[in-house]
Amino acid sequence: MSHQLLVNLAFLLSRPTGTSTYALNLLPQLRSLNPLLLTAQKIEDQDCYPIPAGQTAEQGFWGHLKRLVWTQQQLPKIYRWRSPLIFSPIPEAPLFTNCRFVVTVHDLIPIRFPKRFSPLTPYYRYYVPQVLQQAQHLMCDSVATAKDLTHFFQIPANKVTPILLAHNAKHFRFLDLPTCNYFLYLGRSDSYKNLQRLVAAFAALPRHEDYELWLAGPTDKRYTPQLIAQIEQLELSAQVKFLNYVTYAELPTVVNQRSPWFFLVCGRGLGYPC
Repeated sequence: MSHQLLVNLAFLLSRPTGTSTYALNLLPQLRSLNPLLLTAQKIEDQDCYPIPAGQTAEQGFWGHLKRLVWTQQQLPKIYRWRSPLIFSPIPEAPLFTNCRFVVTVHDLIPIRFPKRFSPLTPYYRYYVPQVLQQAQHLMCDSVATAKDLTHFFQIPANKVTPILLAHNAKHFRFLDLPTCNYFLYLGRSDSYKNLQRLVAAFAALPRHEDYELWLAGPTDKRYTPQLIAQIEQLELSAQVKFLNYVTYAELPTVVNQRSPWFFLVCGRGLGYPC
């Protein structure tokens, strides 16, 4: 069977968060293009081409490095005999080859808020700009990111299409569950997410003892301990709940338990392309 599109899912996490959730929700919309999915995971009712495992953020720096080497050395070989176009839901693709590709850029956080010793800094300063320049077209999640692409990397505006994130109305539906008053945060504990400011704002809320703050998302040994220390200092331990990772299937229940008057979602945990 010939395929019209290769979808590079080498980055896909076994416990999907932001970009993985985005990619998985996008796949049903691509069925008409007869895609072949390059993935180490089996995806139900999809045509998959198995690739080496252990190339994701779950393996840390070395996982990222293995994926970039595979992308540069092995992906062009698959491309030559499988499809005339690659789509990558993150800004990664083979460089200086004859591969034609389209990528999604979610944000430019490492450029806007660079960290001195972070490996993401050289990745976004040297590798990503080459991907953007050599791509046939770029998609992004917001108009703000589209503007960043033209501002930081001088990408022509007509080469970028913002496709805003939405939600799956069939998945996130009313469940008529008992509710309580709480604020909900969905996302990782990265420093740029401003979770410490969120906790401080919660503490400053009049009668904050009547509410709870739920933090749903993977903890991070670099940042979560600082957050816990702040929560203890503010004497909020009984009101701030760490839910840790919440699966996509469990999210509707978590969302439906809130009071309609006190509800907050931050991050890209519900990322779903419209």
